[in-house]
Amino acid sequence: MLKENEINVGDVHTAVLVEDLKRTQIVQYAGASGDYNPLHTDEIFTTQIAGYPSVFAHGMLSMGLTGTMLTNYVGDGTLKKYGVRFTNQVWPGDTLTGKATIVDIREEDGGKVVDLMIETTNQNDVAVITGNATARIET
Repeated sequence: MLKENEINVGDVHTAVLVEDLKRTQIVQYAGASGDYNPLHTDEIFTTQIAGYPSVFAHGMLSMGLTGTMLTNYVGDGTLKKYGVRFTNQVWPGDTLTGKATIVDIREEDGGKVVDLMIETTNQNDVAVITGNATARIET
């Protein structure tokens, strides 16, 4: 758990979420989530019918990877809010890096919380996820 006396507004935490995302990982996520949308699993459908260059990762896979980075930073069980916007697709071969920036430390419901701005980028520094989170901190 983050401690108030060890953090400051503007602090940044970064972590590599996945290096060289494999198609196998995308298909494994489809199996785990039950989301077999052909855009994520069927190369022929995706390229020849839908017109994309390849299958691409589920948005929720990217959100889950980003969420893991976030809970590793703030501590298990401390998240009060976590929301994202999917800004670009994630393709096989992408390397994703997550970043959490402290934007506020404040009181809420009798305790202290930290507000974070979230961004996940690919290897070309293109944002694939933006969002925010709030987590409890120790005083």
